[in-house]
Amino acid sequence: MSRRAGRPTRFWEGVAIVIVKPLSLLLVKRDWRRGDLIPRRGGIIVATNHLSWTDPVLISHYLQVNGRWPVILAKAGLFRVPVLGHVVRAMLAIPVERGSAAANSSLEIAEQRLRDGGCVLFYPEGTITRDPDLWPMAGKTGVARLALTTGAQVIPIAHWGAQELLPYGEKKIRLFPRKTFRVLTGPPVDLSRYHDLGPDALREATADIMAAITTQLAELRGEKAPGVRAND
Repeated sequence: MSRRAGRPTRFWEGVAIVIVKPLSLLLVKRDWRRGDLIPRRGGIIVATNHLSWTDPVLISHYLQVNGRWPVILAKAGLFRVPVLGHVVRAMLAIPVERGSAAANSSLEIAEQRLRDGGCVLFYPEGTITRDPDLWPMAGKTGVARLALTTGAQVIPIAHWGAQELLPYGEKKIRLFPRKTFRVLTGPPVDLSRYHDLGPDALREATADIMAAITTQLAELRGEKAPGVRAND
């Protein structure tokens, strides 16, 4: 496997860093923890909570600083926009066709990215949380399916603070006072007991992944998570 497996060319990676790093530093202060738990090599799945349209940029910066290039799933429509479509392809983003027969193709591409040694960033909830207290909702089974199919480690990462920068449903970023973006990585989720159980194990494996994310988020927030997850 080449040293740049799962990463774009040096040119496009440089372009992204030049854009994302200053933007992230401008928008928020940082409270980043346990980045040492992120494996530096091999295909991994980063599973995280979703609070704001800004958190993909902020999490991407955290991953890049900790040695991984984040492969992000993006709406398929972006790939059809002139110029922008070329850029997102160059960044190795994965197109997602919602509500169509081609929806599963994104998981097939993600599987190949993982086998190439990439770091695929997933929001298992599939959307920004609608929980009134902003705890993670029940997850969809795509992450568990990918992990059990490929053997890739699932690294749970929780973050807090992006919702203060751009709350869900708002269009104007709240720059002042400057917000703090807090991130905490947990140990890989142990899914070993599910490997031989087939499709019936996907929901249980997904619940374990969401529990791991929630555990990290509870530590970040200094609060106890609710016993029942939204949409459970």
